[in-house]
Amino acid sequence: MNRRKFLQQTTAAGALVGLGGLTLSSFKHDNILKRITILHTNDVHSHIDPFSASDGRNANKGGVARRATLIESIRKENPNTLLLDAGDIFQGTPYFNYYGGELEFKLMSMLKYDLATIGNHDFDNGIDGLYAQLPNAKFDFVSANYDFKNTVLDTHVKPYKTFNKNGIKIGVFGLGIELEGLVGKKLYKETVYNNPIEIAQDMSRILKEEQKCDLIICLSHLGYYYKNNPEIVSDLVLARQTKDIDLIIGGHTHTFLPKPTIEKNSKGENVLVNQVGCYGLYLGQIDFYFSPNEEKKAKGTTIIV
Repeated sequence: MNRRKFLQQTTAAGALVGLGGLTLSSFKHDNILKRITILHTNDVHSHIDPFSASDGRNANKGGVARRATLIESIRKENPNTLLLDAGDIFQGTPYFNYYGGELEFKLMSMLKYDLATIGNHDFDNGIDGLYAQLPNAKFDFVSANYDFKNTVLDTHVKPYKTFNKNGIKIGVFGLGIELEGLVGKKLYKETVYNNPIEIAQDMSRILKEEQKCDLIICLSHLGYYYKNNPEIVSDLVLARQTKDIDLIIGGHTHTFLPKPTIEKNSKGENVLVNQVGCYGLYLGQIDFYFSPNEEKKAKGTTIIV
């Protein structure tokens, strides 16, 4: 896919947004020094092939090969790119029924995903089934509020991971939804669910103060927002009740956002919240711009695959 066609398939681009309480007028274009690109997917659910031309809703959309072409194009434009997934990699097509997740992980490895978190459907073959497929994943998993210490995943899933791109330190941590009621106990076994708000506050403190990260991202499988049950922890609730998180990449509710939602955190600073539907139909792109004096702003785009 050439650059012109790639740009034509961009469905929506958000305006530049100041982060960290900064006003856009305080950020001059001629001061921009570095750009970090975050690409992301969620709830792909084992969709390897594109939808057929006869599909009434998603005709000719999706497919891993097309996503690979887009990702390659973006990486060529900006090598300082991270590719992330917000969970529910498994379950949804016969590929999962037959291969048990092997194909999904191998293809994601070929696309050079950097990191993923764990969704509830990633336990559909049991925690042992997930563990058995880990050798096929040439990328890491993060989940801070699932305690795996009494399971086979102990030490295989970290709470967070840091990256350094062009001198910018990026910290990414993961959060998962409560499994009880969604997943049978025999599937997740002794996995312990901890309060995601409390864990997020701890993670953001560690990444900001101890790890000295310039950019903090949460990979969330909590769901975007529950209008009928607003007290349930969701991405919007998480954004409002925490601080120092720059971007929440969500999953679980299959919410399509044409551009990121801008929420205020507990300090009144901007947080970007994004989710790109499901089934690999879209690829999310967030560009963060850093000036020499460490000010930053961001722009979000959703791309049709």
